[in-house]
Amino acid sequence: MHARSALFDLYGDHLRTRGGSAPVAALIRMLEPLGVRAPAARTAVSRMVAQGWLVADPTPEGPGYALTERARTRLDEAAARIYRTDPAGWDGRWQVRVLSPIADRVRRERVRNQLRFLGMAPISDSTWISPHHSGEVDQLLLDEAVPVVSFSATDAAPSSLLLKAFDVDTLAAAYRTWLAEAGELVATGPVSDEQAFVVRSELLHSWRKFLFTDPGLPAVLLPADWPGARAAAFFDEHADRLRPAATRFIDQCLTREGATP
Repeated sequence: MHARSALFDLYGDHLRTRGGSAPVAALIRMLEPLGVRAPAARTAVSRMVAQGWLVADPTPEGPGYALTERARTRLDEAAARIYRTDPAGWDGRWQVRVLSPIADRVRRERVRNQLRFLGMAPISDSTWISPHHSGEVDQLLLDEAVPVVSFSATDAAPSSLLLKAFDVDTLAAAYRTWLAEAGELVATGPVSDEQAFVVRSELLHSWRKFLFTDPGLPAVLLPADWPGARAAAFFDEHADRLRPAATRFIDQCLTREGATP
């Protein structure tokens, strides 16, 4: 597991609801079972600070880091999508953003990747759509200084162009593959709090990747017997089952006393 991704998961799934801050020593203890060594953990922390996701926050155990407001917003929205906690239904409106061309390739790909993460899909090089409004989309385009035309529209029946943009068939296949692999991951069952944390972290890490590919289309727009629904139920069941033991492991890491590794 990549150190930066593991650190994002750690803050998003455990530390965000515990004040959003932790000592570096505790972060290293939590990441070590995931195969992230101390030097890689420190490098990941430094990069997240440079990118505006973390800020220095001294603790009694030594140096620590807390989530920035930007990071809290990103992780709150990600958690709502991961655990599907937003009860609001679809209002039948599509959110549309028409972007001015971005000449620089690196910047263009950065913006595209972020838009996909935020649940938007391209129907052309410049036009992106989503069934959900996200304030982060507008903030992203503002931060990147991308001129944009924003509006919403209704469409009684999604056209083939929309279905192609969201690539529902490929997404369905990805969910079926995930179900098979996740079933193998949880088959043996952890025997310790640390192992429960590792299994749950790996389950979450693989599930979180769907944030980049699944925009959360309303059920009315999806095929019958949608595999994404079965996958979500599987994730919920096992994430909930593993949560108490994983939480105990996090508690142990946060309360352990000792010198910083």
